[in-house]
This record gives sequence, structure tokens and C-alpha cells, in this order.
Amino acid sequence: MKTFQPQDISPRELHKILLSGVAPRPIALVGTTDRDGKANLSPFSFFNAFASNPPVVAIGPGHRATDGTSKDTYSNLMATGECTISVVTYGMVEQANLSSCVYPPGVDEFVKAGFTKRKSLDVKPPSVNESPFSMECKLVQMIHLAPEVQGSGNMALCRVVRFHLSNSIFDGENIDPQRMDLVGRMGLSWYTRASGDAVFELAQPKVVGLGIDSLPEHIRKSPILTGNDLAKLASLEQVPKRDRSFPAYDNHAQQAEDFSLELNSGNPLGALYALLHGAQQRPEKLQERMHKVAQLLLSKNRVEEAWQVLLLPL
Repeated sequence: MKTFQPQDISPRELHKILLSGVAPRPIALVGTTDRDGKANLSPFSFFNAFASNPPVVAIGPGHRATDGTSKDTYSNLMATGECTISVVTYGMVEQANLSSCVYPPGVDEFVKAGFTKRKSLDVKPPSVNESPFSMECKLVQMIHLAPEVQGSGNMALCRVVRFHLSNSIFDGENIDPQRMDLVGRMGLSWYTRASGDAVFELAQPKVVGLGIDSLPEHIRKSPILTGNDLAKLASLEQVPKRDRSFPAYDNHAQQAEDFSLELNSGNPLGALYALLHGAQQRPEKLQERMHKVAQLLLSKNRVEEAWQVLLLPL
């Protein structure tokens, strides 16, 4: 494992490493205006939400590392105290990328990137009409993170005073991530798309789990079960008691003959039947294969059945 302190490497290399490891990051298209009302648009991946009551988000408008001068977003925020933030979807990511070009002061990136301005109601800067989720914001505080370092970063804490949400992103009362189709920033030139198979649900614990440290040793030290597998098992309040009616095989499972074929086809009870009722297995491999059956059940979120497999006598 590589271990080093920030001062051991160049700022450029440090920037690359930090952004590759702290990822994916949401992208904010930040709209501002200068004192004369001229619009500016710039993408930021140093962006996130930090409170909901009241709603507060933060972006990282910096200074130029070359000469320490202020970038337009920072200057405009300090001058007016207002901005808009529009999220970036897959359908607009190329335009958002184009808006990152270093255009001369006074050039309207909305126009250059082909975005339509949405008129704001509570602040002066417009938001991006093509974005399905936009926020009107007022600056709460600009935090200078390292004022002694040229080109260092800042954190702009902004209070959201109005939301603009497209009806099309809702599935009933909730926002559907598949409909949003957001993109996130990775390191270097890499992005990620938050839709399709990349999006999954994981419910928060409803009880105080027993914890991985409380699992029986043969489970906790299994060469088969992963950390995710163990966490699912440890999410129950206590180790279950063995159910002597388990397993209840259906007709299909009772016809199983080959453990590997049943396991690879996603049939855990068939694999279990073949393991326990088929040809004689090598005793030293029995526990390992039982753990593979439990792992398959866990992948299907059948946690109670996985436990019952692990509680079977060998």
C-alpha cells in the first residue's frame, strides 16, 4: 500500500489522486451574474449537500493556481451573494463539459454551451432549463480553506431558497434515479452514469444488528463469505435458532444431481439438495460448499434461509 503525506508530492499529482479516490462526485452547473448582470456558468464537482433544514449546499469556487487570481464564479458570488445550481444529467453532460472551457470574462457560457436560461424567481442568476433539478441559492458564508497558499480552495456555503423540479423525474411522490439519469465525476477524464444496473437499493438497518464480531467463528472467518455477506448476516438482532423444518425442498430441487450446475444456475436449494443427498462429497469441502449456497441466498436477500444453511450440522 502506498502511504505518503500531501507535502510529499506535487499539487498536480495530489489533485489527481484526491479526485480519483473521492468519487463519484455530483456535478453542479453554477450560474452567477456579475455586478452588471452578465451571466456566467461553470461546472463544479466539488459540490454536495450538507443540511436539509434549512437546505444548505456547498461548492468549491477556487482561485487560479497559475497566478492566484479569482475565477468568475468566486468573484460573482462575493459581489452579489447569489447563484443557481443545476444538476447534470447524461443527456446534457457534453454541454456541461463544454461550459468548462476557459472563456474570456464577459463571455456567456450559457450561450456557448447551448443551454437555455431559466429565469429565477428569488435570485438574479438564471438556472439551466435543460436540467430537471435546479436550486436558487444565496451565499451564507465563503470559507477560505488555506489563504496562505496560492491557488488554494474555498468553500461557499449556500442556502437554497427555491427548488425547480421537473414533473418527469417523479415516480409517484418520490424522485426516481432512473428518470434523473445523473452523471458523477470521477478522477482524470472519467465519469459515471447513475442509472441502469449502476443504481441499487439498500435499506437502512431497522434494528440494532448483532455485528460481524458476534458471528460464529466458522462464519466470521469463512474463506468464501465476503464482508458484504457477513454484514447481511450480522444485520439481525441475534443469531437465529435452527429451524428443523429447513430445508423444505420442492420437486424441482429434489431432482438436482450436480451441485455446481445448480449453484451456477442460481438455484440455491437445488445446490443444497445435490450437496447433501447426491454423491459422497469430500468432507473437507463440505463447509466451503455450504457457505457458497449461503452466499447465493444472500445475493438474493434471503438472509433467514442463508442462516439456516449455515446452522445445518456438517
